[in-house]
Amino acid sequence: MYHRVVCPVLAWVCLCGMFMSPLYAQVRGKPADPGTKAADPAAASRQDALTINAKSAVLMEGASGQVLAAQNKDEKIPPASFVKVLTLYVIYDMIKSGKIKATDEVYVSKKSWETGGSKMYLELGAKVPLEEIIKGIAIVSGNDACVAVAEHAAGSVEVFVKLMNETAQKLGMTNSHFDNPHGLPSPVQQTTAYDMALLSRRYLQDFPEALKVHSILEYTFSGIRQDNRNTLLRKDSSVDGLKTGFIAESGYHLVATAKRDDRRLIAVVMGAKNRAIRAEEALKLMNYGYRNFAFVALFPRDKPLAELPVWKGQQNTVQIVPGEEGMIVVPAEQKNKIEHSRELPEFVVAPIEKRQEIGKYTVKIGSNVLRTIPLVAETEIPRAGFVKVIWHSIIYFLGRVKILTYVLLGIASIVLVVLSLNFLSRMRRQRPRVRY
Repeated sequence: MYHRVVCPVLAWVCLCGMFMSPLYAQVRGKPADPGTKAADPAAASRQDALTINAKSAVLMEGASGQVLAAQNKDEKIPPASFVKVLTLYVIYDMIKSGKIKATDEVYVSKKSWETGGSKMYLELGAKVPLEEIIKGIAIVSGNDACVAVAEHAAGSVEVFVKLMNETAQKLGMTNSHFDNPHGLPSPVQQTTAYDMALLSRRYLQDFPEALKVHSILEYTFSGIRQDNRNTLLRKDSSVDGLKTGFIAESGYHLVATAKRDDRRLIAVVMGAKNRAIRAEEALKLMNYGYRNFAFVALFPRDKPLAELPVWKGQQNTVQIVPGEEGMIVVPAEQKNKIEHSRELPEFVVAPIEKRQEIGKYTVKIGSNVLRTIPLVAETEIPRAGFVKVIWHSIIYFLGRVKILTYVLLGIASIVLVVLSLNFLSRMRRQRPRVRY
């Protein structure tokens, strides 16, 4: 008879134990870290006026893409040999995807051989390794090499130019259009200093090995020695690229990049009056950036920023890491006024893909948002088995309605106690009396 009393009581104890168990606490999670804030929320970012002796200019920080200084950054100007940076981007991308190989033999057609302007001096009908063609474009700005590689990679210059424009749009170069792979004058070919900074940044990020070629001081092919036209390579040891350009319609261009103390800057100068001025102004931009701005690491490299509980997953937690490099650049005097905040959910639900965006990390000074970095899952978390999914579903449901649950459990407890007492009372009344 006692099992009618003991069983309900045991069921009640198990139910209470489930809600107080470590698993329930783990899956339910905890509130997201609100982040830290600096003491001065009214601070605003500053950008000093800087006059560049050229038609347009941009100074960009390499890791974050922040523009530190700009002058007529969206003015459309014929790109001249700046086009070759995009040509090389497409070629390196095709090598990376396996469509072509660096060891391919590139045939020199009559069209490529006849191309005017700066030359690598390819011989008609020759077959030249693609890796040498790349050097001819990057170091000595060979127009003949550009036509040869376009024909090799895409079958024709026209098809290759179509690939160039598609790539430019994917990279966000919304104010640019290209009509050939070398940069010789065309009425429909144009770009901006900002678009070239965008392209250069992605080029260096996606194909860092290219800098080994761009930093070579001279190149000899077919017995002809030519110097790299980027004179900053010899003037400043921190400079390791990138590309020059000139046509009469646009003037002298230079996109230069330097790395000092593991910090990279990209300077774009377009429309200078001569070679010396373009080099001077590019170096002035980079010196300005390194001397007047603080490079702030937002969080340690390769270290998780948070750990979140996982519902219905094969693992119970997932590490959260930044989706981008955590570097911010601010005027030096505002370094201590940076505010950090991160937005994360209390928990996540499996399945979760590797590098799936989970939250965001925001950096600002006062009301000015400097950068927003996605926070992503470090690893993939597959969905758990049937039993665990059902278990978590029940806990989740009860957790979502926990107030109502507690009320109902309280009522059920009272009813259970009353029924138990009533049952015991009836048992005592029905107990037979013993007569002596």
